[in-house]
Amino acid sequence: MRYKELFTPVSIGKCLIKNRFSMAPMGPLGLSDSEGGWNQRGIDYYVERAKGGTGLIITGVTFSDCKVEQQSMPNCPNSTYNPVHFVRTSKEMTERVHAYGSKIFLMMSAGFGRVTIPTNLGEFPPVAPSAIPHRWLDKICRPLTVDEIHSIVKSFGDGAYNAMRAGFDGVEIHAVHEGYLLDQFAISMFNLRNDEYGGSLENRLRFAKEVVEEIKSRCGRDFPVSLRFGLKSMIKDWRDGALPGENFQEKGRDIQEGLQAAKLLVEYGYDALDVDVGSYDSWWWSHPPMYQEKGLYRKYCHMVKEVVDVPILCAGRMDDPDMALEALESKDCDIVNLGRPLLADPNYVRKLRSGRIDEIRPCISCQEGCMGRIQHYSMINCAVNPQAARERVTAYNHILKPKRVMIVGGGVAGCEAARVLAIRGHKPEVFEKSAQLGGNLIPGGAPNFKCDDLALARWYTRQMEVLGVPVHLNTAVTRDDVLSTGYDAVIIATGSTPKILTLGSDDKVYTAAQVLTNEKDCGNTTVVVGGGLVGCETALWLAQQGKKVTIVEALSEILQQNGPLCSANKEMLERLVPYSGVEIITGARVKGFNGSSLTAETGNGLLEIPCDSVILAVGYKAEDSLYRQLEFDVPELYLLGDAHQVSNIMYAIWDAFEIANNI
Repeated sequence: MRYKELFTPVSIGKCLIKNRFSMAPMGPLGLSDSEGGWNQRGIDYYVERAKGGTGLIITGVTFSDCKVEQQSMPNCPNSTYNPVHFVRTSKEMTERVHAYGSKIFLMMSAGFGRVTIPTNLGEFPPVAPSAIPHRWLDKICRPLTVDEIHSIVKSFGDGAYNAMRAGFDGVEIHAVHEGYLLDQFAISMFNLRNDEYGGSLENRLRFAKEVVEEIKSRCGRDFPVSLRFGLKSMIKDWRDGALPGENFQEKGRDIQEGLQAAKLLVEYGYDALDVDVGSYDSWWWSHPPMYQEKGLYRKYCHMVKEVVDVPILCAGRMDDPDMALEALESKDCDIVNLGRPLLADPNYVRKLRSGRIDEIRPCISCQEGCMGRIQHYSMINCAVNPQAARERVTAYNHILKPKRVMIVGGGVAGCEAARVLAIRGHKPEVFEKSAQLGGNLIPGGAPNFKCDDLALARWYTRQMEVLGVPVHLNTAVTRDDVLSTGYDAVIIATGSTPKILTLGSDDKVYTAAQVLTNEKDCGNTTVVVGGGLVGCETALWLAQQGKKVTIVEALSEILQQNGPLCSANKEMLERLVPYSGVEIITGARVKGFNGSSLTAETGNGLLEIPCDSVILAVGYKAEDSLYRQLEFDVPELYLLGDAHQVSNIMYAIWDAFEIANNI
């Protein structure tokens, strides 16, 4: 009953939505076929979220323009390229979504302009409102002609009409936000035109105005049209974004102009505003990593809600049900937008409604499976949910005869293997040498900005309880233990151990894990050796506690090795570390530590760095010794997680799922 308000209906225009949850639009790469329709993966993906109880599904970005940018993102549906095929495949999806009482909007894009991801640009030159620099490439964009603008506007009408025919309940326009093409027209920094599409705010919004007018003229006034809208750009300069709390001069759209724009856009006919902040030049605002606070868009949504009379959708790490409820009660928004949380757990809404909050699989905001893979591989997935956007091909395999499976190691790989085996009907049993499940999630989740790592460890612990998997903690397993038990299969998931350097006086040389778990006190001044992900996050955490921290990295830059796949995470962390007062010394090799200072060799000679301690973050090595002792004695033996290959959380989970689903 506590969350009852989250399950009250709400309307966008005349479209009634059964609860206050929507699936935020996320790029549907890999969910389209070559003819511009939805493939089976795409259909299954959206239907699964409707099945999970989500009131409104908003698809990832699709296209209607086939002439100007000629589809700047591959493998995404196009509502005008082959209308018959688009309508046919869409109808199959919308009918199934409607069976669960959910509504579905098609997100439609005017194009990417200067922010087109280079791997998706192909041979076509980037376009923009004016001759401005591309976001990623050292190229100047080609200004759109007025005829091209009109062509794109017309394509919106055609595409929306096809969407309505296909059973979509409305469309969401992408976007006067994040610095996409419509936003480039709306922001004076990018729009240097002197025709009817440049100059005043009204002229810069003319493109967006003509889009909604065209759709309404083709589909009727009652066909809902929402708009993805960024209140503030967070741009310090070209390709340079602001950090949270940083004092800077806004070069993009500021709040005052944003509120004026919101009022105008509603006047033009938009039925809802899906509000956020940020841009591609400050990507960590639009796609917030774990270093951003939860609910970071709430205050901006509240500002917009105070000046317009249409529903406001709010995303931005809104996975905490208490926060979602508070956002409604505080009138920050009318609808809570869940993006990555619905990748992690498509049944989020259904589990919340039935009181099973502790069974909701948490998103850890790593963006390895979603934005990182979109950016680099043109596919959307999820690090903690191997079935996301692969629902049919990774469906749980049926078994004919249950097997008893011994799992040595209770980190993410061991726990994921046990979870999948138990769901399929096997009889797994987990043996963990420490006092708790989670493995490297425990030290990794020590910083407050990594709390969702600990939430994932708790989720796995709860899953073992729900599924009835026996767990033996504080139990070290030997070769003889394995050989004497008679299990049908054995999984070794014994993880990894930190690499250790001998620096001379080693009494105050600690591993990052020892410091993160408070096993060791690093003092007030410390040097972190290694500028990879673990080293940078450890340094940031210590600096936020007021400690003086220096990073010594052998390479020319931090995060060159083992850094985040997603640019939003990587670029934010690169800026946060020095912004938080951490000194960074690159191109340096550690020579020794005498107990009070560390000696490093740089291009300018030897450097003495006074410090109370040294923290090693130079990587991990696989702990596979038990597997090696057993590999010729156990007929069905598997090696998983870091014990197989030191990697990240995503591959530990994915590999474990793959193996466990096929035993």
